[in-house]
Amino acid sequence: MGAAVISADDDRGSGDALGLVLMFPVMMGLAVLILFLGRQVDTRSQVQAAADAAAQSAVLQREPGAALAAASRTAAAMLTDATACAGGARVAISADAWQAGGRVTVTVACTPAVDDLALIRPPARTFTASSIALIDLHRAPWLP
Repeated sequence: MGAAVISADDDRGSGDALGLVLMFPVMMGLAVLILFLGRQVDTRSQVQAAADAAAQSAVLQREPGAALAAASRTAAAMLTDATACAGGARVAISADAWQAGGRVTVTVACTPAVDDLALIRPPARTFTASSIALIDLHRAPWLP
């Protein structure tokens, strides 16, 4: 058995280092892009869930002012993740008629944080979701 002979011009391994140097930034960019897309999906679903819950919270109130306050509290309580909703949620409420059988529409808007994804410089995007709830037809008007 003879020893392996290594010649001076044998450059095996240099291709691996070059591949690593070229592929590492691409892989990091891909990882950050996946994080960005995941954050977008997560924020969209959180905003829709908050709009649904805020609409249900609003229709339980007896007057529009209390409904707006309840919807805002509910949306704020559901959107507490700072990366999903930077700066807090913006809530708007509209009702065609505040009476039994009326419709209440709650719109929630939220902008996710993108400061920590500076590697890909993603655009700021605001997610908006609306939800409609009906005021109970059989609500007793004399009850608080």
